[in-house]
Amino acid sequence: MCLIVLAWRPGHAQPLLVAANRDEFYARPSQPLAEWPDRPGLIAGRDLQAGGTWLGVGPGGRFAALTNIRAPGQALGSRSRGELPAAFLSGDRSIDTFLQDLHEQRHHYSGFNLLLGDPQQLWHFNSHTGNATPLAEGVHGLSNADLNTPWPKLQRAKQALSDGLHEATPQMLLKLLADPTGAADAELPQTGIGLTGERLLSSVFITSASYGTRASTALIVNADGSRTLTERTFGSHGSYLGEVLVPC
Repeated sequence: MCLIVLAWRPGHAQPLLVAANRDEFYARPSQPLAEWPDRPGLIAGRDLQAGGTWLGVGPGGRFAALTNIRAPGQALGSRSRGELPAAFLSGDRSIDTFLQDLHEQRHHYSGFNLLLGDPQQLWHFNSHTGNATPLAEGVHGLSNADLNTPWPKLQRAKQALSDGLHEATPQMLLKLLADPTGAADAELPQTGIGLTGERLLSSVFITSASYGTRASTALIVNADGSRTLTERTFGSHGSYLGEVLVPC
């Protein structure tokens, strides 16, 4: 997962809204959004290469999502980051306990941001700093740096979410995720991947022959605990593959 914007509004009729794009090589096998047969109650897409996920929901109102931290030259972890959301969603550890354990184990993984939530709280964890932070009410965003790092595409997506809060529907969230606008060269972050790479990755929705946005996911959580997950999947050059709607 490479871009997530969300509105966290405890006490609101829709306390959590999430719009997220997963960017990955098209050749990496994955499974669309569904309940996992081997982990009842866990609803998520699935990476078939390493077995984990990038975003999903679980029993008891649990929510988890992951982005990688872009840092060329960082040590490669011995374990897949995708196992972390799956472990939280299918387990029974509290957020506090999960994050305490993760702080000691984070060196086993390449750099990542992790969001963990339940009906009462939502937390962000950054593996590079080791900091766990409860999210304040409002609109937040994650890409491949830290929480709310002002990359142009994240700023655009956050603004689109803020502008659409009064009409929060899956279609609105998916529309903001389809933005192909690239950033001007002067606005590009310097993450060590070169100008061509920065240009390619500067849009909310990414397309190319081999790498791009594979899945766009919209999550709406209502105050009564009901949730709606919608996922659109894409192939090479942004070709549309299908849509899945899961009321949960």
